[in-house]
Formats: sequence, structure tokens, C-alpha cells
Amino acid sequence: MPYELLLIEREEKIATVTLNRAEKRNALNTQLRDEIGAALEELEGDDAVSVAILTGAGPVFCAGFDTKEFETTPHAEVFAGESSRRYHHRVQHFAKPLVAAINGPAMGGGFDLAVLCDVRIVAEGAAFAHPEIKFGAPTLFGPLAAIIGGGLARDLCLSGRRIDAREALRIGLVSAVVPAERLLEEAKAVARIIAEAPPATLRAVKAGILDATTWKFEP
Repeated sequence: MPYELLLIEREEKIATVTLNRAEKRNALNTQLRDEIGAALEELEGDDAVSVAILTGAGPVFCAGFDTKEFETTPHAEVFAGESSRRYHHRVQHFAKPLVAAINGPAMGGGFDLAVLCDVRIVAEGAAFAHPEIKFGAPTLFGPLAAIIGGGLARDLCLSGRRIDAREALRIGLVSAVVPAERLLEEAKAVARIIAEAPPATLRAVKAGILDATTWKFEP
């Protein structure tokens, strides 16, 4: 299907999905959330694709949920509405390995999106934070705790403090920090290694990961 806010490129067994809303810092409005869900569903059903890479256009990976939507809709409805639930469920339950190539700041819902991926490779200028807690929006604890541990996850979710790429590497949030110009190259190298395994085996391992880490989305 055609996408207005995403770019999708296929190369051998790898599909690269780019959030293409750079002028809005790739903020997750309803349309972008729905397109991400549709793209992942499409790629899940494509037998030629073994691994997907998720990245952002421009200098920001994803600024989180689009605050413009808060002007007409209460925060709770935006975060807990049908579009949000459908989007989180689709990303969380994607049946193939998902590699995040984090090209810049991943804030709020962008942080959550990065955490929902299986492997995270980041550019040197990347950063992570949950600033939305300061204006009354909930933060997602479960998937972050599964990666870095409960104590650190509580710290980041409750404080909203910002961490840079090096701290993210130190605490185990990301697998590698690379120069920005090499980010996609490195992410594709990781994806190619993953794609060497048979597709059925990758699906089985991903199913095991989901069994061990799936949580119910309840903001």
C-alpha cells in the first residue's frame, strides 16, 4: 500500500522503514502510528523479508506523540485511545526481528518505539528521555525494565531525565554507538547477520522473546 509518512526500502532479506516526517521531528500523530502498524503488518506477511530496520528521517529519530493532537483531544485519550492501543500492539507483536537505527533523539513515545525493537544501534548524537511525565502523560515501564532492569527503568520513567548515547550503551539499552554517517551501514550489517538464520527459526526465537516480555498496554 502507499504510505505518505513512511519510506520503505527492500534489499535482499532486509526492509528499512523510515519515519518520514522530519519537519515535525517524526512525531507520532495518528496517521503515522497507523502507517507504522500497516507497514509492519505488510512486512510480517512478506516471505522475502526476514528482518526489518526502523529509522527516522532528518536529525531526530522520533520526538514522541504529536502534542498538536493534545490541543483537541485530552492526553489520556490520545495515549489510551484506539489508535494508540492498535499501534502499540502491532509494534509489540511484530513477529520478525526489528532493528532500530536511532539517528538522533528518541523522546517519549519515540523512546518507547526504540525499546520495542529487538536491537538498537545508535548514532553518537542520539539521546533518550521520557519528558512527557512532566506534563501528565504516562511512561511505559515494562519493556524498558525487560532490557535494563527494574531499578534503572524506574529512575528513567519517574524522573524523565535525559541520557546520551554513551550512557545508553553503558546501561545496556543499546548494542553499539557509531558515527551518524555509518549508522545505516552498521544497522544493515547487524540485520544481515540476523537474516542468515532460517526465517522459521527467527520467528520461533521472536515468539519466545514475546512470550517472555509481552505486557498489557495500560497507560
